[in-house]
Amino acid sequence: MQQINPSIITRDNQDVLEPTGNLYESLVIIAKRARQISANQKEELNAKLAEFASSVDNLEEIFENREQIEISKFYERMPKPTTMAIEEFLNSELNFRLPEEEDDSPSDLT
Repeated sequence: MQQINPSIITRDNQDVLEPTGNLYESLVIIAKRARQISANQKEELNAKLAEFASSVDNLEEIFENREQIEISKFYERMPKPTTMAIEEFLNSELNFRLPEEEDDSPSDLT
C-alpha cells in the first residue's frame, strides 16, 4: 500500500475561486507568486553558499564543511514555494491586478 504524504492538503476550489471569480486566474496568480518566492529563496541560498566557495577542491575540505550542509538542509526543509503562495493567496496577503481592471482605468495619454 502506498503512503500518502502528510504535507498534501486538499483545498476547496471555491476558496481559491472566490478572490478573483475565476479559478484559472487565481491559479495563475498563485503560480506567479510561487515563482517569485522560489527565485528569492534561490538567490538567498546561492549567496549563503557563495561564502563557502573555494578554488581548491580536496576531499578533506568537502567532508569538513558541515555548515554548508546544514544550510542546504535548512532550505530543503522549508515549505515549498507553491504552498507558501497558496497560503498567502487564501489569507489575502497578495496584491494583484486583474487585466479587466487595467482596461477600465482612465488613460494617461490625452
